[in-house]
Amino acid sequence: MTTIDISAGAAFTAAGGAPATRLRLTARGRRVLAFLASIPAIVALSIAIVSGGGALASGEGSAPAGTFSEVTVMPGDTLWSIAEEVAPGADPRDVVDAIIRLNALPSGSLTAGQSLALPAEYAPQH
Repeated sequence: MTTIDISAGAAFTAAGGAPATRLRLTARGRRVLAFLASIPAIVALSIAIVSGGGALASGEGSAPAGTFSEVTVMPGDTLWSIAEEVAPGADPRDVVDAIIRLNALPSGSLTAGQSLALPAEYAPQH
């Protein structure tokens, strides 16, 4: 007859009969694991850096100080009517665009009494 003795010191797996061991990582293994874990953060940061710069304000297209004159908006005035008045020989679309860019207007709506800067190229000659 055969007897089986199970002692507390020897832990065996059911499949192969080999002793169970803990996973041990070497210094190189820890570095590789840390690198693999940081890849998503590196990718997200790279995307944020590449695509985030488009919204920055720049001085492009703006006129230096002192190179424009001002006009006060009267009741009933529109950007189109002001553009035709200050630059009758120019295309009103170009003048309206220049006024919108210079004044950083969010839309084409104006209010009476509002002061608008006019680019020097379209400013009335005194």
